[in-house]
Amino acid sequence: MRAMILAAGRGERMRPLTDTVPKPLLPVAGKPLIVWHIERLVAAGIRDIVINHAWLGEQIEHALGDGSRFGAHIRFSPEGSALETAGGIATALPLLGKEPFLVLNGDVWCDWDPALAPGLAANLATQGALAWLLLVRNPEHHPEGDFAMDAAGRVHARGAVCHTFSGIGIYDPALFSGCRPGQPAPLAPVLRNAMQEHRVCGMLHEARWVDVGTVERLAQLETLLRQASADPLRLAG
Repeated sequence: MRAMILAAGRGERMRPLTDTVPKPLLPVAGKPLIVWHIERLVAAGIRDIVINHAWLGEQIEHALGDGSRFGAHIRFSPEGSALETAGGIATALPLLGKEPFLVLNGDVWCDWDPALAPGLAANLATQGALAWLLLVRNPEHHPEGDFAMDAAGRVHARGAVCHTFSGIGIYDPALFSGCRPGQPAPLAPVLRNAMQEHRVCGMLHEARWVDVGTVERLAQLETLLRQASADPLRLAG
């Protein structure tokens, strides 16, 4: 199975840190944020990784290389300017192949196990789905949530209770058939169109997830991971 890490964002809310360093390379607990993703993917047996980039993208390529030192095979999908999520994925499809693939936002941290992804991807066709989304409880900075999920695990654009999309999903390439490579396109409308056809499923993750969107939340993740290094059982709580 292949995976894509989204790393093209400018990181405006994290300036001035991101004026000279792309957000995926910001250090947290001793290593760049994006390396946490790569190591978790490799540990799960997912070694074929695509990374898109735009702002200061040459730094990302220089820092990661071909991925061999992580036990991965990394290929890059450079963007002259950020194409948003769906546009970036659509542009990278030639590198991702014809089978469902895993996508992770480069600016989140989550203890969900990507080793589950191949089984979930295999189930997409049997469920008639084009996408699987990992949802989380709404954080304080996003109390309204994004999508609702019914008892059967189908995800809907609206509902009595909405949860937040974690930025982790599994997608069939056909989901992006309406997107033009090289053209900016947000992901939410693409997902909502598929939801109208009842072709999106998901699950609610009840454990650890951090949206590393501000300097303050980067510091919170630093504390969490350093505490976990001292006490590995802490992340199980």
